[in-house]
Amino acid sequence: MLNLVHHAQAAGAHLPPLVVEAERVASTVMQGVHGRRRAGVGDSFWQFRPYLPGDAAARVDWRQSAKSDRLYVRETEWEAAQTVVLWRDGGPRMDWRSHLAQVTKSDRANLLLLATAALLLRGGERVKFARPGQRAMHGRGALPTLANALSGETAPPSPEAIPRHGRVVLFGDFLSPLEETRAMLATLAARSARGQMLQVMDPAEETLPYAGRRRFEGLAGEAPMLLPRVEAVRELYAEKLASHRAALAQMAREFGWRFATHRTDQPGAAALLALWQGLAPQ
Repeated sequence: MLNLVHHAQAAGAHLPPLVVEAERVASTVMQGVHGRRRAGVGDSFWQFRPYLPGDAAARVDWRQSAKSDRLYVRETEWEAAQTVVLWRDGGPRMDWRSHLAQVTKSDRANLLLLATAALLLRGGERVKFARPGQRAMHGRGALPTLANALSGETAPPSPEAIPRHGRVVLFGDFLSPLEETRAMLATLAARSARGQMLQVMDPAEETLPYAGRRRFEGLAGEAPMLLPRVEAVRELYAEKLASHRAALAQMAREFGWRFATHRTDQPGAAALLALWQGLAPQ
């Protein structure tokens, strides 16, 4: 038994800390949910794709492969729908942290993204990032690979990476102009994808807990702003934030998506549970 424990600890030592934490959060959520409904395997043709390492030889379509010097696999609509595409905003605003939080928005978004991936991989589903040419991965052993491939994506999710009728989860603060967010969602909705948006916010962005004369620097190219008395604009700021958030929620509903918020000073398990339940097949 001691040797088994030693080997388990040694194996875990090689995993990135973020992967270990994501697995821990995923396990916490998994203990509180029941099995999800799974759609049956369909046989409606979707596309041919190149053979990838790990694909069973029985899945090769030899007739299609004979037309070129590459091997191709036939995919069905069901297989496409079971691929979940993940994306998180890698813009400079996400790297900000106030004195009220212990982690940046980027750190928390990365954790929730990988914890979502961990739950999906445990459920036998395939996961990929929203990048052109990114292949879907499956099996619990794929999580470290996903973690290593995680980077700050400054570009919006690529429509080419979204399978038709697939599912998408977007992580970001979504503080960009509303027309930019609407254009992004419209592009993804054109793929008949259904998805979720999780707005990750620092508590200081929620409450504006400053007083007196303050200079605010823009993190995404905005001009700096000098306020003689921050407390004088706190109420107006709260109204503007609530209006922006309500518009995001309405926008999501228009496209048949879900919208939720999360603060970085709160545990991530509740946000992950809501995401997981929202990904259940309808």
